[in-house]
Amino acid sequence: MDASTSPRIYPKMKLLSLALLLTTCASLLRAAPLLETSEVFLQKMGGIVRYRIPGVVVTPKGTVLAYSEARKNNSSDWGEIEIHLRRSTDGGRSWQPPQHIAHIGARLEGNPRKKTGGEQEQTVNNPVAIVDRTTGAIEFLYCINYARCYSMRSTDDGVTWSKPVDVTATFEPFRRHYDWKVIATGPGHGIQLKSGRLVVPIWLAYGKVGDHGPSAAATIYSDDHGRTWKAGDLAVPNSGEFTNPNETMLTALSDGRVMLVSRSVSKANRKIITLSPDGATGWSAPQFHEELWEPVCMASIVAHPAKPGMQIYSAPHTLGRDAAGKEIPAGRGKRENLSIKLSRDDGKTWTVNKTLDAGPSAYSDLAVLPDGTVLCLYEKANDIVAARFNLEWLLLKP
Repeated sequence: MDASTSPRIYPKMKLLSLALLLTTCASLLRAAPLLETSEVFLQKMGGIVRYRIPGVVVTPKGTVLAYSEARKNNSSDWGEIEIHLRRSTDGGRSWQPPQHIAHIGARLEGNPRKKTGGEQEQTVNNPVAIVDRTTGAIEFLYCINYARCYSMRSTDDGVTWSKPVDVTATFEPFRRHYDWKVIATGPGHGIQLKSGRLVVPIWLAYGKVGDHGPSAAATIYSDDHGRTWKAGDLAVPNSGEFTNPNETMLTALSDGRVMLVSRSVSKANRKIITLSPDGATGWSAPQFHEELWEPVCMASIVAHPAKPGMQIYSAPHTLGRDAAGKEIPAGRGKRENLSIKLSRDDGKTWTVNKTLDAGPSAYSDLAVLPDGTVLCLYEKANDIVAARFNLEWLLLKP
C-alpha cells in the first residue's frame, strides 16, 4: 500500500472500531429484562383464612413495607380483621415475619353486616401508608368498622409504630355533600407532593349502615407532616354517568398536578379520571379514560421518579362481554389478567400494556425502588405476592 493512501484508510478503520466498541459497551450496560416474584401473604399463613387488600411503599432508606388486611375467619370485607405488615431490606426479594400493627389496644367491636355473632368482631380495614421524604417518617392511616379513621406513625422504617390517633373528624366536612355512613381510606398508598403536602385518597358511602354504596370519592391531606388532616373538595360525585365512585388512587404529574383515578360501576366500564392543582381542591370535571378498563376492581398508579412524565399502572385488563364478544354496559369483567401499563405523557395515553399474571389476579399496589426497579404487590388467586420488574422487562416486546 502506498504511504500516501494510508492516512485516508486507517482513520476510517479506527472510527469504525470505536463505534463498534461504543455500541458493544452500551449493549453491555443495558440491563437485562427482570421479572421475579416472592411470596408475601399466603392463604392460611399464621392461621389467617385469607389476606386481602395489598399496599406497598418504599421508605427513604430503601426499606419495602408491604401491608394488607388479615381476614382471620373468612374472606368477607366485614369480620375479625387485623392489619399485618412485612418488611424487606433487600428490595422485595425476601421478607421479615409478619407484624400485627394496627389498633392493638382497646377494641371497637360490632359488625352491622352480620345478624348474629358479629357483636364481638372488629373490622380493621383499608390501610394506607404515606412516605414523608421530608421527615423520613411513615404516616399510616386505617379505618375501623368503616366508621372511624385512625392515624399512626413510624420513625424507624416500620419496626415500631406510635399510638393511634382518632382522625375521624377529618371526614365531617363531606357531610355537606352526603350524610355518609361508611368511610374508607385508599386502599393502597398515599403520596407526598413537592410542597411537602401528604395526600390520601378516600371514599365514603351514604346508604344504610355498613353498605358500601352509593359512594363518592375525594381526598384528605396534611400540611404539617401528618399531625393534622383536612378534607379536600369532593372529587368524583355519584351523579350522572358516574356511578358509585370508590377505591381511588392518585399520582403526582410532572407539572405538579395530581391525578385521581377512581373505580366505579358505571356503564362505561372505564376508570374515572380527574385532576387537581394541589391534590385537594379545584378538581376538573371527571372523565372516563378509554384505555383504562374497569372490571370493578382496585388498581394502582405510580410516577417513576427518574422518568418525568412516566406513569406506571396496574389492574386486571378485562371487560365483561356477552356470548358474541360485545361489551356489556357495567359488565364487571373477571378479576384476572393483571396487566402493567406505561405512559410517557402523564397518563394521557398508555402505549404499553403487558400481562404480569394471566391467571386469577385482583387488587394491586405499586412502588418504585431507589434503583428504578418496580414492585407490584398483588392478589394472585388467594395469596398476595410481590413481583419485581424493571423497565427493560416492561418494554420488551413479545
